[in-house]
Amino acid sequence: MQLQQLAYFVAVAELRHFTRAAERVHVAQPSLSQQIRALERELGAELFRRARGNIALTDAGEALLPLARRILADTDTARLEVQELVQLRRGRVRLGATPSLCTGLLPDVLRAYHQRYPGIHLIIEEAGSRDLVREVATGNLDLALLILPLQSHDPALATTELLREELVVVSPASEPPPWEGGRLRIEDLRDQPLVMFRRGYDLREFTLGACRAAGFEPTFAVEGGEMDAVLGFVEAGLGMAVVPRMVADRRDSVRVTRFADPGLHRTIGLGRRNDVEPPRAARELRQVLVDYLTRAADANDLPPGTRAIRAGSGTGRRRRTPKAATPPED
Repeated sequence: MQLQQLAYFVAVAELRHFTRAAERVHVAQPSLSQQIRALERELGAELFRRARGNIALTDAGEALLPLARRILADTDTARLEVQELVQLRRGRVRLGATPSLCTGLLPDVLRAYHQRYPGIHLIIEEAGSRDLVREVATGNLDLALLILPLQSHDPALATTELLREELVVVSPASEPPPWEGGRLRIEDLRDQPLVMFRRGYDLREFTLGACRAAGFEPTFAVEGGEMDAVLGFVEAGLGMAVVPRMVADRRDSVRVTRFADPGLHRTIGLGRRNDVEPPRAARELRQVLVDYLTRAADANDLPPGTRAIRAGSGTGRRRRTPKAATPPED
């Protein structure tokens, strides 16, 4: 049974005339009659009583007519749904990001995307890179902003470097600077009480790796929080923490102390499945993100402490802050 045959059948049933039905569906009358007979043979029943000047539906035709109309209507609906998705009138994008990126980068990017594609439903999952990698690999997310390099290699993922992000130390703004001269080395964190993120949090692993590379284990005053909780504990005077500068610069209640050259940095990338192309709406979000970073870098207007990594070059535009090297990572 073909959709074309059902369309011909409905036209004849509604007009009760083969010639006028052929004109409606833009086909020659002999071809229409041939397709109707083929449909009757397939169904094993006559659909019309044919008499000179009189076309009537048989019982089988009466039973088929509402079903045929429903099938054709569903087909038109499916065609429109697909066309709307292709034209980005409707659809969804599932994007994962680490908490600091949800706060410091995504609001501007998502606003630009929503203005361009207001019909697309955005679903954001906030988690650490390890959890996001698993969600992308299993198909639960279309894209994810991750911390690179990944803790474990996953052949199902493809990643693209986007940003270089500066990390800083935050302490209570109400207290004197923790070090004379304004800047510090990672070694200066030895024996200092740190507010530490929960296990599995990217910044926890990064900070631990940097401290161990410098030859010591950090001292925890409090551990187990996420970004807002950690900053709140720092504001309360419980200790200091290593956080992205793009987040720290937004909090007037903490003092920001930068690391001495070469500094402490990490790389932000975009991850997706390697074996399938993301949906059209997700590909457009990826392009909006890249365009936003390119324009912001050209205007020297990226979030504080970040610089873009140009595609294919491995380097990015220098911001007002000096470029710093990456320390050994865990």
